[in-house]
Amino acid sequence: MRHTRSRGAAALLLALGAGAAALVPTAQAATATATGAGAPEMSPGLVQAMQRDLHLTKPEAEHRLGQERLATAVDRRARSIAGRSYAGSWFDARTGRLTVASTDPSLTGRLRAAGADVRPAAYSAAWLDAVKKQLDQAGAPGGVAAWRVDPKVNRVVVDVVSSHRSDNDVKAFVRKALEAGPVQVREVGSAPRTFAAGTVGGDPYYTGNVRCSIGFSVQGGFVTAGHCGQPGAAVSGWDHTPVGSFQGSSFPDNDYAWVSVGNGWWTVPVVLGWGTVPDQLVRGSNEAPVGASICRSGSTTHWHCGTVLAKNETVNYSQGAVHQLTKTSVCAEPGDSGGSFISGDQAQGVTSGGWGNCSSGGETWFQPVNEILNRYGLRLHTA
Repeated sequence: MRHTRSRGAAALLLALGAGAAALVPTAQAATATATGAGAPEMSPGLVQAMQRDLHLTKPEAEHRLGQERLATAVDRRARSIAGRSYAGSWFDARTGRLTVASTDPSLTGRLRAAGADVRPAAYSAAWLDAVKKQLDQAGAPGGVAAWRVDPKVNRVVVDVVSSHRSDNDVKAFVRKALEAGPVQVREVGSAPRTFAAGTVGGDPYYTGNVRCSIGFSVQGGFVTAGHCGQPGAAVSGWDHTPVGSFQGSSFPDNDYAWVSVGNGWWTVPVVLGWGTVPDQLVRGSNEAPVGASICRSGSTTHWHCGTVLAKNETVNYSQGAVHQLTKTSVCAEPGDSGGSFISGDQAQGVTSGGWGNCSSGGETWFQPVNEILNRYGLRLHTA
């Protein structure tokens, strides 16, 4: 944020100060949440957005956040126990527990002792990832929307736009996919697109005539979507004053970038509510499991929530395929690109693209934040 920006700056600093005392180690936080004591303070804005978008009461939203925090810790233990037999995992909102798929029945007892429900699987995650990698290299036509490993069905799932199902190039791709291994084909109604937008008024950042949204603060700058700008491109803030420039950017293949911050601006470990809901502190980047609730903040549509639908999905935009995206049921619109996806107080990723809008609904993908941090050697700014 720039020193001359008065709107919201005081509130951000107050929120940061108020949240500092609530910090606890991650492992302790998971255990405390399960017992209902000593859990990190929950953002009122996050809870309000979950109430609206997931149709929950306030106690239900708070209880679910606690269950998801515990499930994230269970998933780390389960991966270690399962090893090569690990076939994926997902959070079940009905039971409030994590389900882990495994190809080794002898590990069922240990996985249950670690706190997970267990489902047998025929194919390991590593095997399915190898099949998906073959599809990544096959060159998909525009009528193929996306493909991913789905642990629930223990298959690689290929989404084909229904209006292009009979296209010859689509049928050829589907044949190759079915020959590659355990693949399931599904039809979808729309093709994905990115959510950049032309210049309009508001609180975003700008690159030339493109408007996007800030993702998360890192030491020295912030991360965002790669399709929003090329390396070296100048960035201006919500008030059109200089902020910095793109230091790294990748799109397609990936959809991530990072922007340096200077010229009197600084970073804070906060996801903005844009005046719609209170701001949310960022305390880490532990990855939420499939099925967990997740919320998105963007400069066009502000706060919206949904659930994690799939991970490591390849999305076939008109500009080219982007790999290792996470799919959600959260809506988004042009200008939201690059914005924050957060689960509880844990950073998840930056908005890439999707289909639909926030009036009729849709789905959105994000680039996981930990991949961006590792790629550029960045350190997340946390409270």
